[in-house]
Amino acid sequence: MNNVNGILLVIGSMAAFTLEDMFIKHLSATVPTGQIMAVLGLFCAIVFVAMAMATRKRMFDPAAWRPLPLLRAGTEAIGALSFVTALSLVDLSTVAAVFQAMPLVVTMGAALFLREQVGWRRWSAIGVGFIGVLMIIRPGLDGFRPEALFVVASVIAIAARDLITRRLDVRIASAVVAMQAYVSVALAGAILMAVSAQPITPIQPGQFGPYIGAVAFGVLGYFGIVTAMRVGEASALTPFRYTRLLFSILAGMWMFNERPDHMTLIGASLIIGSGMYTFIREQRLARRLVVATP
Repeated sequence: MNNVNGILLVIGSMAAFTLEDMFIKHLSATVPTGQIMAVLGLFCAIVFVAMAMATRKRMFDPAAWRPLPLLRAGTEAIGALSFVTALSLVDLSTVAAVFQAMPLVVTMGAALFLREQVGWRRWSAIGVGFIGVLMIIRPGLDGFRPEALFVVASVIAIAARDLITRRLDVRIASAVVAMQAYVSVALAGAILMAVSAQPITPIQPGQFGPYIGAVAFGVLGYFGIVTAMRVGEASALTPFRYTRLLFSILAGMWMFNERPDHMTLIGASLIIGSGMYTFIREQRLARRLVVATP
């Protein structure tokens, strides 16, 4: 295992995902949300189809088209719809801060639906993380923005996606899973445009760059994180996922003149701290289990 290369890949992936978010937010000022999803989903799906064909993966393996993989694709579509909508309405730094609660929701979902054992310490950490989320979105207070709830919806959907992924047949190629996800995102974007009567906006010369940037950095981020997890140890790499929040704050300040307030920063700190504690606790329990196994 090469943890140094893995850490660099994780940091690079988080930077790539931040740039993808930045381009999407930039496009959302002039392009309907549904159209952004449809275009990005279509072109990303084409990239992964090409990669699956180049590596001779079985795109139409019956195992890949059973209800569970399709359900995973559906949760991906819901998560992307909520996330892109949030990016169009809420500060980039706020979106990134709330999204860091996703590992906590995965842990909670694993306990509730997969019957994994979660002790009182990790439940307490989950509670602290949710307090951080409430500090950022502030329901009932003057600074409350209902649009921030789209981020919460995205976190729930993506957590459900990750929980479903744990139950997928290992024979299904990652490129095929990614292709299904992006096809579902494109279909969700098209349905959104039809249902909400969003007009199709012709692509302007100045929009080619952001479209290409969003697709390119999205694909780079995906492959970077997959490669990182193959070359390094999860225990060493996972903490560096939180660099995405730092990159998002910097991007928001640079591109959109955002200034996160103290409540947002404190809430983000609680989310990251509780997420780190939960991860470290899970690693310790896993090591104890290995030692106890004869």
